[in-house]
Amino acid sequence: MRIGTPRALLGILAAAALAVPLVLTGTTAAQAVGPSVLPVTVTNSTGRGDTVHLYVLGTDLATGRLGYVNAAGTFTPWPAGSNPPSPAPDVSIAGPANGGTKTINVPRGFSGRVYFSMGAKLPFFLTPDGLVQPAPWAGGDASHDVLFDWSELTYNDSGLWLNSSQVDMFAIPHAVTVTGASGVTRRTGDVVANGRDQVIDALKAQPGWSGSVVTRADGTVLRVLAPGKAAAAGLLSTTYLDPYITSAWNAYTTRTLTVTPFSDQPSLRYYGRTSGDVMRFTNASGAQVASFSKPSSADVWGCDGALHAPNDQVVGPIARTLCAALNRGTLGTVDTQPSTNAAEFYRSSPTNQYAKAIHAAMADGKAYAFAFDDVGAFESLVHDGDPRSAGLVLSPFTGGGTGGGGGGGGGATAGALVNANGMCLDNDNRGTTNGNKIQIWGCNGTVAQQWSFVEAGSTLRVQGKCLDIAGGGTANGTKVQLWDCNSTGAQVWVPQTGGAYRNPQSGRCLDIPSGSSTAGTQVQIYDCNGTGAQRWTLR
Repeated sequence: MRIGTPRALLGILAAAALAVPLVLTGTTAAQAVGPSVLPVTVTNSTGRGDTVHLYVLGTDLATGRLGYVNAAGTFTPWPAGSNPPSPAPDVSIAGPANGGTKTINVPRGFSGRVYFSMGAKLPFFLTPDGLVQPAPWAGGDASHDVLFDWSELTYNDSGLWLNSSQVDMFAIPHAVTVTGASGVTRRTGDVVANGRDQVIDALKAQPGWSGSVVTRADGTVLRVLAPGKAAAAGLLSTTYLDPYITSAWNAYTTRTLTVTPFSDQPSLRYYGRTSGDVMRFTNASGAQVASFSKPSSADVWGCDGALHAPNDQVVGPIARTLCAALNRGTLGTVDTQPSTNAAEFYRSSPTNQYAKAIHAAMADGKAYAFAFDDVGAFESLVHDGDPRSAGLVLSPFTGGGTGGGGGGGGGATAGALVNANGMCLDNDNRGTTNGNKIQIWGCNGTVAQQWSFVEAGSTLRVQGKCLDIAGGGTANGTKVQLWDCNSTGAQVWVPQTGGAYRNPQSGRCLDIPSGSSTAGTQVQIYDCNGTGAQRWTLR
């Protein structure tokens, strides 16, 4: 199970307080475990010619010592630092050129980050307390003009946790993968076609947010800062979210907020009511168990301050839920939290435009756009209890776009799949569970309608999974659903002249029952007949 907060991973920073969106395992039960040194392959698909430098930095979990890992997977503690901070040794690993790969190794019993910079090495410094991480949002930081990003990982006897992170900034889009002993590969973090530009353009277009887009003197967009970092740097109003926070907080002076913090314990509920600026929570017996003062914008951006989440089983889970709801704009309108319907997110005014843009640019809709984005499992995290390899894929800066799900690439074409009746092929409520309904819906540009046709395998993909015929059926009227990509005949769709998609296994085409234009109609397979119900355009 998961314990602690996403920011409890490193605990090693002397001069930069960072949000680390990764969870640790709370059990070490006997089980198969991965190799003593896990290979991690870094793939450079950015389309840029910059030299790539890699760094593996973090903590030896057995000793608690801080240090670095070389390409072979050997951990070395840092030497003593000084005040003022002294330069750290250059522990960079030569990364892959564009189109190439580089395999590095991570020892079991390690938790930390894999940094990757392009065009220049990253400056690191040491104090007597440990490593000073780059903080390009801070004035005068030596890393300000370096194009870089990072992923976070923990590898121990309970497996590998690996995630991409946008908690502090969005700079180099990248996917993360893990392949287990079973041979199954999990993948997340892929952006849609031109996803990096989509995020940049979205923030530039929002009043008050353009300052969060940081551009180098040579015209290179280095990063988009998360709202907490942008506000602290004077690039976004420090009170931007305050009007919404006040409205949401005051909603519960007359209504009750129900928080069900554990999905596996639906009967465990806490009830919140606001009096003045304080929201107090009681349990089913009516006893008060927690209270929170109305948070500031900074508290919400950082999921801290008035929303500090201790590592317990009551206050912390409630705080996490509140922070996620405030970032997603659902507090005050959805009275049972957490809300897991992504269609309800980011509708408040004002809202977290950064998190909205980041999630919209992800092929599977998942990201770590704020510290508790894992509430409801919307985080870009892969895990395997018995891993055999892992990967980081630095994504194209322009163009590109894949369906994710352990595949992608191979000549992927992405866009909305629009029927002749004007309705779009849609993944119901952006759900990612196997068997989720695939339907038609009004075209709305959400990730639930961002399909990729991947020529290698002839699959149609959305949110990291594949368009699949239920049960591998071949009869007319068999429903079509969402499922893990598995290379079976039930997931092969061959484009036909006229816009149809034919499934060779069944010999039938992707079809809307009776040519319906009613939103929510589940699609099916049917004899190929050339009607409008089977004419689709990927655009």
